[in-house]
Amino acid sequence: MKAIWNNVLIAESNDTIVVEGNHYFPYDSVKKEYLHESDFTTKCGWKGVANYYSVTVNDKTNKDAVWYYVEPNDAAKKIKGRVAFWNGIDVMN
Repeated sequence: MKAIWNNVLIAESNDTIVVEGNHYFPYDSVKKEYLHESDFTTKCGWKGVANYYSVTVNDKTNKDAVWYYVEPNDAAKKIKGRVAFWNGIDVMN
C-alpha cells in the first residue's frame, strides 16, 4: 500500500492493518521528513485517544491528516506503532 499527497509518496508498506476501512501503516514506513506534530486529539470509544500529525509537501500543509494512537485501548492494541491517513491523502495499492 502507498499513501500519496501532493504527488509525493508519504508512506509505503506491504504490512498494513485495516481497521474500519483505514489502512494503518507501520510508523517506520512513513517518510518522517513530511510530518510535524499537531496538538489536535480526538477520542474513539473503543480505540482510545488519537494524536495527529500534519503533512507538509512542496510548501503545502495538510493539517491533522495523519493519526495514531500512542496507547490504544486493549481492543485496538494491534494498531500501536502505526499511523493512518485521511483528508485528501490517497491510500492505494
